[in-house]
Amino acid sequence: MKTEPRPALETVLDLMLDAVCVVDANGRFVYVSAACESIFGYTQEEMIGRQMMDLVAPEDRERTLLAAQQVMSGQPSLHFENRYIRSDGRRVDIMWSARWSEADQLRVGVARDITRRKRSESLQEAVYAISEAAHNAANLTSLFEQVHQITGRLIPAPSFFVALNDPDQGNATFPYCKTAGDPAQLPLDPAAALCTEVTRTGQALLLTAHSENVCDNLKLLAATDNFCWLAAPLSTRQGCIGALLLNDTAENATYCEQDIDLLQFVANQVATAIERKQLQARLERMAQYDELTGLPNRAFLFDRLKTALARARRNSERLSLLYLDLDGFKQVNDGYGHGVGDLLLQAFARRLTQHTRETDTVARMGGDEFVVLLESSPTAADTEVVVTHILTAMQAPIELAGLALAIQPSIGVAYFPEHGTDEASLLRRADEAMYQSKSASAQQRPNLQQPVFAKFDITPP
Repeated sequence: MKTEPRPALETVLDLMLDAVCVVDANGRFVYVSAACESIFGYTQEEMIGRQMMDLVAPEDRERTLLAAQQVMSGQPSLHFENRYIRSDGRRVDIMWSARWSEADQLRVGVARDITRRKRSESLQEAVYAISEAAHNAANLTSLFEQVHQITGRLIPAPSFFVALNDPDQGNATFPYCKTAGDPAQLPLDPAAALCTEVTRTGQALLLTAHSENVCDNLKLLAATDNFCWLAAPLSTRQGCIGALLLNDTAENATYCEQDIDLLQFVANQVATAIERKQLQARLERMAQYDELTGLPNRAFLFDRLKTALARARRNSERLSLLYLDLDGFKQVNDGYGHGVGDLLLQAFARRLTQHTRETDTVARMGGDEFVVLLESSPTAADTEVVVTHILTAMQAPIELAGLALAIQPSIGVAYFPEHGTDEASLLRRADEAMYQSKSASAQQRPNLQQPVFAKFDITPP
């Protein structure tokens, strides 16, 4: 019977989808099978004689060396995973099985490309991690910090920027920007230019010194900047709100098309999280702040007053509460309409805030009634200073809608603990004092030891 010649071993190895690599004791390739070209991007001739570690991703080199030493000591390695840099700059995830041939002084390994599987796993993990961060993060800054860490597990992100478009200013703001280098040297101008471009196009962008299909502005930037940039738009249902940007300044820094897709995926998740957080913040603000004046509302004041009273009891401190009502406001509303009345309330709120301390809480109770909470054990003299500032500030007419409206508030005051020990009793006493002030003599000097302020002169509209 005729026996067919057996194919050479190398021919058989070249038919394998996995790559077979043989490395000498110095870490140089002495043989690679044909599959290496599809996995690593180099021909067999290009790989023979090269140091294996030159192809390993920098962040994986230390543990790869350790694994190689263990194999050379006689411990076979099964399913060891690391990343390599292909000839085109892309990273590939490799799973190795390797053993050491003592007789030949060679390390023999079989490499399997698991990039797709690892990418799928990483994306699933990223979706979960970003969703969890969006749910648990106390604010957007905390969310961006966690997203930076998550992104860094997918793509090198030594410098990470979140740029949000500011429609009022017409430029980009940076609520989050972190770099591994000198914080004083943050490249915000290039980041802003990239944000503008991806907002305009709605497309992710890779920018290097060799980029060609970019606008003239970015060509000039690429020609003068050796850094490698990656940018992806933050797109929501309302449109593009900004961009996610990565910048790597390492000498061998490189991003690739695959990284563009990854960053765009992350940007989509982040945009959804930002939109959700911003909506949550708006809802919380609507629940706590007056829509017309922007001041804390009644509910916010009660919470703040409750906390302040608990602190005052604990520290044996005093606090005072001012209750304000605009004299003549009804005449303004009736005479000039509710539109002018609203403008007057807004102007009064601004002036009131400007002439109280930062530590004071200024709130709108509703209508033309406002409350100022003074903490830190204010004395009658301290309270008189605040009231005097308010009344003096209100002496100047408020100019709006072509009118000059001279209007002042009646003010009532109540002290803790003298005039009440809880929120309701203090507010009630201050409110009563305010109404007493309305009926008091216009020239009467208020007695600040009592919860009453006199009514001051106003010039009706």
